[in-house]
Amino acid sequence: MVVARYSHGQLVIVDRLREMVRLGAGVEENGRIDKEVAARALGCLQRFGQRLRDMHAESVRVVGTNAFRVAHRKQAFLERAREALGHPIEIISGMEEARLIYAGVAHTMPSEPGRRLVADIGGGSTELIIGDGLTPLQLESLQMGCVSLSERFFRDGKISEKRIERAKMAARLELEPVQAAFRRRGWEHCAGSSGTVRAIGEAIKELEPQNLTITAPGIQRALKYIADAGHVRELRLTAITDDRRPVFPGGTVILSQIFEVLGVQEMRIADGAMREGLLYDMLGRAKNEDARDRTVRAMQKRYHVDEAQAERVCATVLDFLSQVRETWKLEAPLADFALRWAAQLHEIGLDVAHSGYHRHGAYLLENADMPGFPREEQRLLARLVGGHRRKLDLEGVEELLPPWDTRVLYPIVLLRLAVLLHRGHNSAALPPIELNATPKSLEVQFPGRWLKDHPLTSADLQQEFEYLRDVGFRLRVFSRGR
Repeated sequence: MVVARYSHGQLVIVDRLREMVRLGAGVEENGRIDKEVAARALGCLQRFGQRLRDMHAESVRVVGTNAFRVAHRKQAFLERAREALGHPIEIISGMEEARLIYAGVAHTMPSEPGRRLVADIGGGSTELIIGDGLTPLQLESLQMGCVSLSERFFRDGKISEKRIERAKMAARLELEPVQAAFRRRGWEHCAGSSGTVRAIGEAIKELEPQNLTITAPGIQRALKYIADAGHVRELRLTAITDDRRPVFPGGTVILSQIFEVLGVQEMRIADGAMREGLLYDMLGRAKNEDARDRTVRAMQKRYHVDEAQAERVCATVLDFLSQVRETWKLEAPLADFALRWAAQLHEIGLDVAHSGYHRHGAYLLENADMPGFPREEQRLLARLVGGHRRKLDLEGVEELLPPWDTRVLYPIVLLRLAVLLHRGHNSAALPPIELNATPKSLEVQFPGRWLKDHPLTSADLQQEFEYLRDVGFRLRVFSRGR
């Protein structure tokens, strides 16, 4: 369960609750739901119902997925579930589940040009979607999941190479009917959603810490670890929790075959999935825009940012970037995005306190829930905002992902200069300012008597010389002829 608040054009998650019931494993061959599993599910729903007790019916949507799709004679259970939860359960089709999953992924990942393949491995079904932006183009729901495949091939907990190969064949048989259509449409990016993919990604990273994404070799390494364990109780990785352990082999096998049958090379892990898709669906969101832009705008509102000042700084810093981009090798689109967002958010710390507000802003950006932002981008943004004024501390920048571990000083310098020149918070336009860069210095040229007519700016620039010199960077300022 996820509870969110709609604030300033974005969903802000305020609560999450999760219990693994494995309802799909409790659907018997005759279609009935096992009494023990039903009792476990009803207990879970009763606990969730306490959290929802004071929420209006129109603000809650409850959906049942594959277990309810395959179960028969389920009406009695649904009535008891409604009583326990306080809200009715809507059973959705596999295709609707796929649509909602894609909405959840698309709204919480950075927008990128080109098509995206999304894979979601649930307990009893696996959804595959190809979409462009916020629009799903091809959806498929397959009748296999981490619970159902694990129950079929690893029910007693024993694991062997032979069992894994039989499970692979079963997964391949489910995937092959959609192989041609998905490969024909094609995609440029791939994301995996929900708990199974996340657990596999974390397990791969635990086995091979250098892996930041899920790759075919990483999955093969995970499968070897599973086979060598011999039994699910011996799966000791931190990423494989007690409730995940019995279904981990089936989920890993399914993902391995998605990679093999569809020819996937790399998969990133998405923050959002069906639950987030449900929330956006309830809001009727259909506007095609970057989730990160929505997040930035919402944070500006939440922390009472002077938006006119932010836009002045933004325009100036992007002009500066255009002049030094080639010399400083800042051609990546993220350089523009990060500087724009940092300019728009550089004053959010003022809502905490004026003293050291750049540090407060950095803390907020490092630790806030920022839909759409990967942790690496959030960390870069925090670095820019934290370094935009006063003494510059570059300790720990090596933790940033390349190329920012070696180049983060450059955008920081540009942002510092832009903020300095707009210190007065007034609407007066700046004169044309020319920048000339080298790898270790920046030359700034002002026209005529502008610096003499602005003594406070001149004093600030003098102080800036000292701050940058302390980190091995040289700033030079000149006045051109009249």
